Amino acid sequence: MSRPGEVSPESGPAPAQPRPLFGGCLSCRLVCGAGLLLAAAWLYQGPRSSMKRGIPPSMGTIAQITFAISVGAWGVVILWDPVGKQVPKQP
Repeated sequence: MSRPGEVSPESGPAPAQPRPLFGGCLSCRLVCGAGLLLAAAWLYQGPRSSMKRGIPPSMGTIAQITFAISVGAWGVVILWDPVGKQVPKQP
């Protein structure tokens, strides 16, 4: 007879369920995703305003725009939550 907490050899360990991003908390995803999108917009505004004044873009400006787009994409992924939508296949 096995003690509580032990795994018997017949049953084996239970398969681990994938944990949703941010624990599946909708309000956490909304706050974090919206915050990242706003941060991306703020990061994007700096180089765009200098380019609108006629200053040619430098490598730093292009890097900042690329980083802002990456932060925005991260915010969209958190809002969309593709990890929490996956359903494991049952054998």
